[in-house]
Amino acid sequence: MKIWRQRLALPRDLPPYRQALRERIAGLVLAATALLPLTVGTACAQIYPSKPISLVVPFAAGGPAEMVGRAVAERLAKELGQPVLIVSRGGAGTVIGVDSVAKSAADGYTLLLSGDAASINTASGRKLPYDLLKDLAPLSTVYEGQQMLLVRKEGPFRSLRDLVQAAKASPGQLKFGSSGIGTSLHLSAEFFNRAAGIQALHVPYKGANQVMTDVAGGHIDYVVVGSTAGIPAIKGGSFRALAIMSKTKSMLVPELPTAIEQGVDVETSAWYGLFTRVGTPPEVIAKLHAALVRSLNSNEVKERFHGVGGEARPSSAEELASFLRSDIQKFGLLIRELGIKLED
Repeated sequence: MKIWRQRLALPRDLPPYRQALRERIAGLVLAATALLPLTVGTACAQIYPSKPISLVVPFAAGGPAEMVGRAVAERLAKELGQPVLIVSRGGAGTVIGVDSVAKSAADGYTLLLSGDAASINTASGRKLPYDLLKDLAPLSTVYEGQQMLLVRKEGPFRSLRDLVQAAKASPGQLKFGSSGIGTSLHLSAEFFNRAAGIQALHVPYKGANQVMTDVAGGHIDYVVVGSTAGIPAIKGGSFRALAIMSKTKSMLVPELPTAIEQGVDVETSAWYGLFTRVGTPPEVIAKLHAALVRSLNSNEVKERFHGVGGEARPSSAEELASFLRSDIQKFGLLIRELGIKLED
């Protein structure tokens, strides 16, 4: 703006009519310059998207997050008329993938599928290369999936009451597994333990597959998993589900009672939401949000989510932002209560 003013500086010795004319021209040029960012932003929004969009999934390829991301990406591509490409960028408990989006261009061409893992990282107080609440713009909640508590099918526990009674009879003797310290499955099991009033030994693993193998082999007693892993495990014949950890029963195993119905007042679930970089033009965000909501309301996406015991959960950006803050607070209280330390 200083350059324009210098170039349009007016000589003081011009005749009055020429002075007025020059001042009028200068005013018009300055007004046009001020409106230029708005004009460019509107033009960008009108042509968006004009190239493929990347959807970063900050987990290892092949897991539940990729399944959710792929279902959304395929439908979103139809709505926007451009390919939406899945980019699996796992590592450091989702930090690497989230950070890549937090530092991406604010143009709407890089999206993030994230959930409670990002909330936990922020809630833990660990040193992060990004600020989840300041660097990422929420678009909408995408998915909510049920979790369930599993034991070995041939083991001693036939009901949730059996498990709770055994744990209370021998505090700290029962073992439960998870995919790592401070992971969603670890903290979901800890929420259950606290609600049930029991103490049990946490055995962390490097992946969910190892946990399931040791539960089936009788080396650990129980595990809380998402329905995407739990349903196949039950159908495979090696596991027994003792409870659904949500308020409502599962559509896929309707005979399975909730933990609440069995006297343990606990509710946990897995969720994913879609984000982009803060600073993305509002017109682009509005277009993305509208296309995302249409995608989540489609029968195609709903059926794919139902197939793994989940629900499509479209929301406003404000609702997701509010939920995210609540999630961070919830996990933060539990992490501090248990003294859990996550590595930086």
